[in-house]
Amino acid sequence: MSFFPASLENLIDRFASLPGIGRKSAQRLAFHVLSLPEEETTAFANAILDARANVHCCRICQNLTEGEICSICASDRRDKSTICVVSEPRDVLSIERGHEYNGTYHVLHGALSPMSHVGPDDIRIKELLVRAAQDEVREVIMATNPDTEGEATAMYISRLLKPFHIRVTRLAYGIPVGSNLEFADDATLNRAIEGRTEMD
Repeated sequence: MSFFPASLENLIDRFASLPGIGRKSAQRLAFHVLSLPEEETTAFANAILDARANVHCCRICQNLTEGEICSICASDRRDKSTICVVSEPRDVLSIERGHEYNGTYHVLHGALSPMSHVGPDDIRIKELLVRAAQDEVREVIMATNPDTEGEATAMYISRLLKPFHIRVTRLAYGIPVGSNLEFADDATLNRAIEGRTEMD
């Protein structure tokens, strides 16, 4: 039996469906939203709708953008001969925070995971192969997470890239195995990029 009105329960359920949000945190967020002035509540709801309507994938690197291509792909100052492959858009932010890497990116939007029924067709590998076929690409850095799924994804893609005769490297293990790029500090990420190694 619920102690809350149905609309409040629905709001709590929506917050609880977000990653990392438990039931108690969802209740706190729901009560906070209810305590906001009406104009702030409307602005919050509109921000969600606006982002959902306007944010999509860059046609080149698959990172999130509001334009046809993202600011990194559009920049003349970026080294287009190097592509850093990451699993999620937030990983781009993690690497950019270090101000060391000057190449471009490719966002897979996931990693291979047979247990979760995520195969090669479920992530953005085909788009990467199209880019790799271009003459200007000389190196692909595999910066997927150093966990089982990330390693499997890196190995799978490195095999697909062999016919293109491109140098394929992997981030050095300055990043702890089993962790996520999102939580790595700047110095660790910089050392990992500088110490990347060739993949067999």
